[in-house]
Amino acid sequence: MGKDRPPTIADTLAAFAAGLRPADIPTAVLERARHLILDAVGIAHASTHYDFAHRSLSAAQELSGGGGATPVIALAARLAPRDAMLMNGILVHGLDFDDTHAAGVIHATASTFPCALGTAAQAGLDGEALLAAHVAGMEVGARLASVAKGGFHQVGFHPTGLIGTFACSLVAGRLLGLNAAQLASAQGIALSVASGSMEFLQDGAWTKRMHPGWAAGAGLTAATLARHGFVGPRQAYEGRFGLFASHLGSFAEACEMHLATAGLGEVWELAKVNVKPLPACHFTHACADAAAILRERHGLRAADIRGVRALVPAEVVKTVCEPVATKKRPQNSYDAQFSIPYIVATALLRGRFGLADLDESALRDEQVLALASRVEYEVDPDSPFPKYYSGEVVVTLNDGRELRHREHVNRGGEERPITNAEIVDKFEGNMALVASPARAARVRDLVLAIDARTTARDLQDGLAAQGGLAR
Repeated sequence: MGKDRPPTIADTLAAFAAGLRPADIPTAVLERARHLILDAVGIAHASTHYDFAHRSLSAAQELSGGGGATPVIALAARLAPRDAMLMNGILVHGLDFDDTHAAGVIHATASTFPCALGTAAQAGLDGEALLAAHVAGMEVGARLASVAKGGFHQVGFHPTGLIGTFACSLVAGRLLGLNAAQLASAQGIALSVASGSMEFLQDGAWTKRMHPGWAAGAGLTAATLARHGFVGPRQAYEGRFGLFASHLGSFAEACEMHLATAGLGEVWELAKVNVKPLPACHFTHACADAAAILRERHGLRAADIRGVRALVPAEVVKTVCEPVATKKRPQNSYDAQFSIPYIVATALLRGRFGLADLDESALRDEQVLALASRVEYEVDPDSPFPKYYSGEVVVTLNDGRELRHREHVNRGGEERPITNAEIVDKFEGNMALVASPARAARVRDLVLAIDARTTARDLQDGLAAQGGLAR
């Protein structure tokens, strides 16, 4: 940085990523980070129960030329490093059950952990180095995504893939030993490789699943290029064609650029990350819980219900309420996970929404679909979005009575957090789909012990299956 040149956002984030010491990170933040990783690892194992995981692995193996040295979480497969990051990201994010930073609307763990795991193992580093880099990436990713105030979704970009690339360029760069100037350049390079389209919402396509893993590998690519002297633009974020100006259109006017660096090293955004209690888009959770509560409280039956209204934040309509036809009759499980009508109808009839409700038989349940066809949405005038993902359900009965329940703060939100103990319970439930209690206990203990006495390579090996999914 020149003497008379003010620091850019990339300069400030680079200095933070380069200078953050493990001792600077509060013990509670480190412990929460381990539990967020545990949540991610449990979901990755559960994903191997589904077809998308094995189709993705076949593609990754082909990309790796049929071989590689890097183990994959939950699978007996070895790939080239970037292909392993892609695969691990797909497994963590594939069920849409992974954590979300609410203000940024970003699934940060799904990209930063695969990137930190793969890079730290390749560099021969210990668990403490891995964890500190992961925390740095979470802090950067959450802040950068928060700048847009939810605007990326409105113009069709997915922050998890888009912003995740910038965060991962710093994760990988820190672990590869880049200095602050190289880390700043890596973010400029990331600007040309960051991506993530929301078009999957139109037809339930699988592309969202690959976004965080792609971000991890793209971040490693940017960092490696910068390490070798490849030069990226200085103003990756605030430039005339920087991230926010080029990707947000008119929504760029609402950006709060100071949020990109606010409170670095003092306020820990990782502690605000929401853990998902339901395997669906976080925007649907409050309405799902409201519907389940109404069913339990009033003993509702489908035959009693004339119509349903779901009140949602205006900013989530494009994601979970439109296009109306496929939301009311999802074409596949991914469609269903982003459908207010399907999820509300399921919760009203079943009293919950879980992985079983994504099975093909559940998606073709005519009783659920008939009720989903009667679920309409309205914009919630009292929404606190994006601080919370609120939701309210109003049920009109055949006799004309209205029953309503509101969840102003979504379960798992900052003021209703899922505890570390509850994360362990969720992890064990996910592991039970594919692994024995003994395997689950080994993985749990391995992840929760990440520190300077463990190595990233041992963690990578321990998370992988040996000769098939370890039971």
